[in-house]
Amino acid sequence: MSEAYFPVGPGLGLEENFLSLDDILMSQEKLPGRAESSLPRLAFALGQGAGTGDAIPEGSKLEIPLWLAKGLHDSKRRIISVELPKIYKEAWRTVFSADANVVDLHKMGPYYYGFGSQLLNFDNPENPEIAQTILQTFISRFRRIMDSSQNAYNEDTSVLVARMDELERALFRAGQKGLNDFQSWEKGQASQITASSLVQNYGKRKFTDMDG
Repeated sequence: MSEAYFPVGPGLGLEENFLSLDDILMSQEKLPGRAESSLPRLAFALGQGAGTGDAIPEGSKLEIPLWLAKGLHDSKRRIISVELPKIYKEAWRTVFSADANVVDLHKMGPYYYGFGSQLLNFDNPENPEIAQTILQTFISRFRRIMDSSQNAYNEDTSVLVARMDELERALFRAGQKGLNDFQSWEKGQASQITASSLVQNYGKRKFTDMDG
């Protein structure tokens, strides 16, 4: 019997995968911003007007879903401007560089890596620093995540994953599945060990990029 839904992994870098539930949820995360010109018929959609025809006046402060901010952003026409969420600002980047493992990423933003990568679509002079912090944070936390996934066999892992963002949780689950599959194989309960779906999807994407 076939499954009704096959999980699709999130996109990498600046591009979203619109077949991925994680990316759909991530695109609903909101950005602080400002209307650089009048925005007709958008007040109701953004919770700032009573009628569907109301406009947002120029200069208004906004909380804009990521998908809409990307659609409205135009460096030439200056329709809107967006601000960095606090976790990507310099003060928090300093915290991450000191010890990324102490940060509760899920509390600060469940899609820290994906959302941060999407911020690079906007013209911001801090983009190089943001990208570097995201990369170094992932490198700093990755080993602990995988070590935890390999040392938590048949245990309650809710405390271990509580502070992880959604990407880290997916990696943790992949590590757990690999461990469980190996244990089953070692006990003679499985005929073969299969590659993680995350690894398979990455391999397919890598070969597709090479063909292009």
